[in-house]
Amino acid sequence: MTGLDSLYQELILDHSKHPVGNPLHDVGDAAHADSHQKNPVCGDEITLRVAVDGDRITEVSWEGTGCSISQASASMLASLVEEEIEGDGMTRADAAALIERFREALRSRGSIPLDEETFGDAAALSGVSKFSARVKCAMLAWVALEDGLGRA
Repeated sequence: MTGLDSLYQELILDHSKHPVGNPLHDVGDAAHADSHQKNPVCGDEITLRVAVDGDRITEVSWEGTGCSISQASASMLASLVEEEIEGDGMTRADAAALIERFREALRSRGSIPLDEETFGDAAALSGVSKFSARVKCAMLAWVALEDGLGRA
């Protein structure tokens, strides 16, 4: 294992043990949608809540059970959205583009790495793309966000 792989493994374990955006937050009267996603192959489950104000995402929170990859991926996604909200904000279109790029990289079998500048800590999940059985674990929260935005 290379030093970078070891660092990525530590980052994944840290996010799974100390998750960002967990548990689900009460968003009051804000427009929001919940999306529950399950990976029937391994039993991972995520319920993600996305709150919006018009075209802008105002909050993402989640809760779930499963492997460290699915839990870390949800935490990394929540962290990434949180950082964007604190900055210029994240629009639905920004989120859709991010999800599509994440999906493309994870389906690439390692040929398309996730850019750390764009994906932050989630770039640590690049190596998951080499293991097709684990791609669904990493995608679970991202699919939940995509579904939630479609219904919010």
